[in-house]
Amino acid sequence: MKILESKRLPLLLSIASGLLLALPWYESFSGLILLFAFTPILYAEHLLSEKNARTRTVIMYAALAMAIWAGIDTWWIKNAATAGLIAAIIIHATFGSLVFALFHITKKRLGQTPGYISLIFFWIAFEYFYTNAEISFPWLTLGNGFAKDTFFIQWYEYTGIFGGSLWALLVNVVLFSTIISIIDRGKRHAYKMTIVTLCIVLLPIITSTIIYYNVVETGKKVNVVLLQPNIDPYHEKFDGLSSEEQTAILLNLAAEAVDSSTKLILGPETALQGRIMEESLELAPSIAMVKQFMEQHPNASMIVGMTSMKTYDTPYKPTPTARKYSDANQFYDRYNAALQINTSGFRVYHKSLLVVGVEKMPYLEYLPFIEELAVNLGGTIGSLGTQEERTVFQSSNDSIRVAPAICYESVYGEYYSGWVRNGANVGAIITNDGWWGDTPGYRQHLSYSSLRAIETRRYIARSANTGISAIINLKGEVVKRLGWWQRGYIKGEVVTNNKITFYAVWGDYIGRIATLLTLLMLPILLVKFLKRKGQ
Repeated sequence: MKILESKRLPLLLSIASGLLLALPWYESFSGLILLFAFTPILYAEHLLSEKNARTRTVIMYAALAMAIWAGIDTWWIKNAATAGLIAAIIIHATFGSLVFALFHITKKRLGQTPGYISLIFFWIAFEYFYTNAEISFPWLTLGNGFAKDTFFIQWYEYTGIFGGSLWALLVNVVLFSTIISIIDRGKRHAYKMTIVTLCIVLLPIITSTIIYYNVVETGKKVNVVLLQPNIDPYHEKFDGLSSEEQTAILLNLAAEAVDSSTKLILGPETALQGRIMEESLELAPSIAMVKQFMEQHPNASMIVGMTSMKTYDTPYKPTPTARKYSDANQFYDRYNAALQINTSGFRVYHKSLLVVGVEKMPYLEYLPFIEELAVNLGGTIGSLGTQEERTVFQSSNDSIRVAPAICYESVYGEYYSGWVRNGANVGAIITNDGWWGDTPGYRQHLSYSSLRAIETRRYIARSANTGISAIINLKGEVVKRLGWWQRGYIKGEVVTNNKITFYAVWGDYIGRIATLLTLLMLPILLVKFLKRKGQ
């Protein structure tokens, strides 16, 4: 065929991989596409290697594929900040192309087998680094692409999402090797490779099926009410409605749903606004309204998002994020926080995995001037205060222990599992996904909650201001949901679970192993380069 001999074939293959990699993040497509999505770009690299193309050429084609992937799957970021979209595409394309460059060089210097094996751990190391870096946006980690295919990935309770990345990369490498075998080595060898490929594809699915039918709910059933006030974040939340009006909307919904059997009421991120000082919470009008409501429901606890401040009575800057009052010799921190109110009083958790460019500016300790560049999405902006520990919210009788993750924190599996290690037996996620509009963004965010449920084997109650509120069971299945741009509530049950999964204990160990292998491989490549240069 002429197309197979065309000079444009590597370009077409790169575009094909970009498109295939993007599809699993959309509702209509399965994550199983990832099992062959890298195959076109691998074949493009193979063709370029045969022609002794320069590494920069490989980088160019890989960057194109990565940019297409990132652009198609994260275009909705522009609704909040166009600069954020551009940064996401550039960073993803840069890291992805560098991984392919390292893979190409390894294959050239050390041979085919070490080269393809290195691609697997180079890629996972990149994902792990991007997850834990100061500038972090792990939205497109390969393992996230299986978020809708919960039946196939029940083994995430052992591996987390990097297990999904490993599966996708391994199948792609073996599948590509099978294709090359068919082309170069004849049917006999190809038959063996096909069997190997099928085993690598089917074994995780079979394992998942076995796990799925053996997951049993044995804990305590808890009646919950999830509130979705659906306050427009652009036109109502931060300037259209007062904090008291917004709180009234929230409590009116609660009044319709809460009864004597309700144990947990969940409200969304930043639901409580106004000047809320943490040293005197009860003085804030919105909190006083909630406290008065909760006095009528002493059997329940309410967890709700708020924007808050804490004053430090010191003339010296106590934290990197603290700001100085203009009219006093004191400092203060601002927080995106979760508040629990029950008969035991108040408890606060500060969101600590923050959105870069909106809630935190990177490397603030070294580059304090970049604070002024923060994107204003209303409410609390600039670098916010954080905390080290994952605070678990306990009910009055201590039988319900909730993990109060706030928005973006639910994207990070190892971080989220910290609440489970601290004793949480129910998961909660409070969020406000309305910034992105009616786009794939809020649906993708919901699907990641299913991953956290599987990884930790915890029911998750999810309250969204706008977006999708939902109850998700231990298997990652959405049991109940309230759709986009609907004001209302969900009444349902969650089931506690006190068992701790392998993943909750060990976290992203696959990412750490891949990083170690990468660090061991880089000196080998450097030695090879220096020897070649010396010759």
